[in-house]
Amino acid sequence: MTVDILILSNGPGELATWVRPAVQALRQQLANRGTEARISVVLSPCPHATGKEAEIASSYPEVDRVQAPEHFFSFLLSGKTAQNWDWHETGVVLFLGGDQFFTVVIGKRLKYRTVTYAEWDARWYRWIDKFGAMKPEVFAKIPQKYASKFAVVGDLIAEVADRKSTDLPCFLALHGNAYPEASPAPKIELIGLLPGSKAAKLALGVPLCLAIAQSIHRIRPQTRFVIPVAPTIDVQTIARFADPEQNPCLHLFDSASAELHLTESPFLLTANGLKIELWTETPAYNLLSECSLCLTTVGANTAELGSLAVPMIVLIPTQQLDAMKAWDGLPGLLANLPLVGSVFATAINWAILQLGKGKLYAWPNIWAQEEIVPELIGRLEPDAVADLAIDYLSHPDKLARMGDRLRAVRGESGAAKKIAELVCQEIEVQ
Repeated sequence: MTVDILILSNGPGELATWVRPAVQALRQQLANRGTEARISVVLSPCPHATGKEAEIASSYPEVDRVQAPEHFFSFLLSGKTAQNWDWHETGVVLFLGGDQFFTVVIGKRLKYRTVTYAEWDARWYRWIDKFGAMKPEVFAKIPQKYASKFAVVGDLIAEVADRKSTDLPCFLALHGNAYPEASPAPKIELIGLLPGSKAAKLALGVPLCLAIAQSIHRIRPQTRFVIPVAPTIDVQTIARFADPEQNPCLHLFDSASAELHLTESPFLLTANGLKIELWTETPAYNLLSECSLCLTTVGANTAELGSLAVPMIVLIPTQQLDAMKAWDGLPGLLANLPLVGSVFATAINWAILQLGKGKLYAWPNIWAQEEIVPELIGRLEPDAVADLAIDYLSHPDKLARMGDRLRAVRGESGAAKKIAELVCQEIEVQ
């Protein structure tokens, strides 16, 4: 018997942290059970999308076919994909991002069983066949008669801690250091810079991170810096936001420009001679695990760093309020309107900052409902951020405590395997 597994997803974060481990586990589980399956990924629109989501999903060897988000609503309404895919009689729709309601509609249309990964809340539980919940709290308020539909699977994002590559230690390959096998390499103080993957974040994130790195380097010249380049962009994109002729936000930060050097290991070179490596291998979990500290924007990267227990400082700069246009829903649509979008963006960002005082933005802080990692919001000054980073680097005990707290709030790993088991169970009941 051949079955179809249709995965619904949307943004780059969900693809990297949910879909990737899930399809790997699915292939293993299906092979163990001797089940032939075709895995399809259908993407829905996402305000945080980069336009390369279909390409990323297609790069996963476990995935057989992918439909891009621009064709989603015609598929939702008509049941036909852009390439008129055929469907086997037996199948499962697996929700891994987007709107849980889509799972209900598509499952009914294809007459497939449905499985939803519920990270924070479970919706449409009357019509969904099975839920894999991150924690028991997800279904604490669900009526008892639906309790049999729920199973606690753990945290899919926690899978990143178990999926580090087995290549050479990253910092050795990164810096070209060579040591005798019998001699352990000295610990390099490495700081990861994660400025984002979309123009709305990169415009401020790249120059801010470069300026902070230079401030740290003046005090701690032994410190190395690396930007793990997101899979949805390339090194040329990063370099564009470090070029004063291409990034109008660069003037907001002194000495924040840099030139791209395309060597075997590409890097940015600042005007002050600081070399910042560009790491293009993905996922970069081994590299991130070598970092003493990371400076990062908000987003799925904070969840990945948290799952790896890597200490971080979260940066939310507001130097130019009209530059941030990556909000969800109606605010995001208004902020991206032609001509008047910048006016809406300024007003929306100001309102969100005023009304959202005390709100937590980094995923580890949201999980813990308290500030485990510092969140810096406002007109951030590079020297002030650098002072905070230097204080952490000068007190390893503070970094160790932050790492311990990150481990404590992380959900249990093994979620991908358990979700794959739920999917296989739903196949068997058909």
